[in-house]
Amino acid sequence: MHLATSPDSLAYRSPARRPGGILPLMAAAAASLPAWLQHCSSKTERRATQSPPPLQPATPPPTLPYLVANHVAGPFPLPYVSLQRTPYNPSTSAPTSVQDHPTHQSLLALVAELPLPRILPSPFLSESPLWTLFASLSHRRVHLLNMGAWNNFVDGFKPEVTDETASDSSPSNYNEKNEKDFESGNVVAGFKAPGEESGLKRNLHGRHVQFIALGGSIGTGLFIGSGGSLAAGGPGFLMIDYILIGIMLLQVVMALGELGAIFPVAGSFAAYSSRFIDPAVGFAMAYNYWLQWLIVLPLELVAASIVISFWDPSEVVPKGVWVAIFLIVIIIINLFGVRGYGEFEFFGSLIKVLAVIGFIIAGVVINVGGGPDGKYYGAETWHNPGAFRNGFKGFSSVFVSAAFAFAGTELIGLAAAETANARKEIPKAAKQIFMRVTIFYVVSLFVVSLLVPYTDDRLGSGSYDARASPFVIAISNAGISVLPSIMNAVILVSVLSVGNTAVYAASRTLQAMATIGQAPKIFTYIDRNGRPVPAVILSLIFGLLGFLIYAGDNARNTTFNWLLAISGLSTIISWLCICISHARFRLAWKKAGHTLEELPWKSPFSIYGSLYGAAFNVLVIILTFYTAVWPIGEGDMTKSERATAFFQSFISVPIVVFVFYLPYKFIKRTRVIPIDEIDISTGRRDPVPVEVLRREREEAAARPVYKKVWGFFF
Repeated sequence: MHLATSPDSLAYRSPARRPGGILPLMAAAAASLPAWLQHCSSKTERRATQSPPPLQPATPPPTLPYLVANHVAGPFPLPYVSLQRTPYNPSTSAPTSVQDHPTHQSLLALVAELPLPRILPSPFLSESPLWTLFASLSHRRVHLLNMGAWNNFVDGFKPEVTDETASDSSPSNYNEKNEKDFESGNVVAGFKAPGEESGLKRNLHGRHVQFIALGGSIGTGLFIGSGGSLAAGGPGFLMIDYILIGIMLLQVVMALGELGAIFPVAGSFAAYSSRFIDPAVGFAMAYNYWLQWLIVLPLELVAASIVISFWDPSEVVPKGVWVAIFLIVIIIINLFGVRGYGEFEFFGSLIKVLAVIGFIIAGVVINVGGGPDGKYYGAETWHNPGAFRNGFKGFSSVFVSAAFAFAGTELIGLAAAETANARKEIPKAAKQIFMRVTIFYVVSLFVVSLLVPYTDDRLGSGSYDARASPFVIAISNAGISVLPSIMNAVILVSVLSVGNTAVYAASRTLQAMATIGQAPKIFTYIDRNGRPVPAVILSLIFGLLGFLIYAGDNARNTTFNWLLAISGLSTIISWLCICISHARFRLAWKKAGHTLEELPWKSPFSIYGSLYGAAFNVLVIILTFYTAVWPIGEGDMTKSERATAFFQSFISVPIVVFVFYLPYKFIKRTRVIPIDEIDISTGRRDPVPVEVLRREREEAAARPVYKKVWGFFF
């Protein structure tokens, strides 16, 4: 028989519309299948020694509905449904006999191997070979898909299979000016440059890196910690210090962007310090930086449980449950590797950015009298109680607090090794820092200073209590009942974002240290999905310290305060090393005969910006010492309290010097690398000819003025 080809024919109608419904159709198909199988078997025996005839180009492979339709008896033909993308056209090619098709042998073999289970209680359906064939095929397909997904998941933790004969020992020609640039023995002692095939996957794209730069480090430092700064120095010192630190941070990030564009190596600034300054400096800075992020994860888990108490003050759900839930969430995110980190940071940063912009708009409306209370604020808080507080101590205290509020900005450099097209994306992300400093810190805090007086008792009342946030206080004072909960939700997202960042930063820093021989070799392991599994596991294990929440407030606070004190100035030390590394790299670059035109991207502030940034970071350390010795309110403190405050503020400096730097320097006998011995070649990735760079810059110079201005800042 032949298939009906007209759209109006019975073959194109739904089974439910056909006379008799679907049961007669299945009965006919089931009745015809045994005869068809027997017929095909006899044909197969006769053709066992013969080669199958060639297929016609227009002949589609027969599907099971087609096979049944060509042999079913009765008035219930089945429609032909092709599995190919191009449907079978019966007007151009007549149906080929099933017995003449070479694939019928494979189909028979498949049917012969399949079990025919009785999967339904209906006597009619359970006895139908056609039904059991479909059911068994579907069951096996789902089972194989599930097993495939599980096997892929398990295999993802295995090491990457690479060509061991590949070698990165000979860097690509990059307009070298001096042969010694590429001498194999020129790499500093103790530094093993990660090659092109380091195992890390370059799965971070432009949107990930840009939003990490925009909102990656926006967290409790801005939303809550700024309240303590406002109470310590008043709105005047708050604005002055944040602007000064913001300018300094621009120099640091621009220097990091230049280094990250030409050397997107694992470990970033930790590797730069070992390479351009002294391996002992890199060792001390990297371990201090790693310890900081290692402690941040459990601290943020505890902070998240405290933020939840804004909605659950009676603790109907214990805080330990929230710690466990948030830890599991962070574990799941890290199972997806750097792509999971990038996606979470993208959406988390987007929420924070929108929240800050929304607050600025709402704050302006409230300030001019558009709030529910109808009060006009203007600049009243700058006059009453005043703009400044606590004199030079207030200035110093806010200066130090502002520096810590920007912590995490350097992560764009740490992500360079896992960024696709780092040559363009890292500098673009570095320029985003200007917008973040200007809008998200300076403008938002200026709006806060117009709405909240520094005498408000709620300011600085808790490091992670949303009720101490000046953003929440400003909205609550205006009589808006819904927005405080929204801001608290944003703070919760910020806390989880910082916790996720902590795992990423700690694991990548540890893996990079192991790669350059400064940590146990086991932490060099990277699976085929680009995850440094041992380093990630160690970072997540420290998250269990979050359950110290059951030890009581005093015990928990004491433990975390001292753990944080060990690495309290690690961010400042890292920024200082970045600036020094960039300055020394520029000197070595010039010494080797290279020109700035050969750099993929250069900092607009040149070497002088790095010197300014280094000087300001030294100033932050000096003022930290000053506020540690003579803190605000020292007259009301006992000797024991003052001693505790001093060591918790400044103990990280002697630890870096006497625990990490000096022992490594004496044991390894390292030295400060002379300028003419600095390695400026190893680790360069995606070298670009000068002609290409020159053409790109000529195209950029030909753009309209407004695009040039936008491109300079963003």
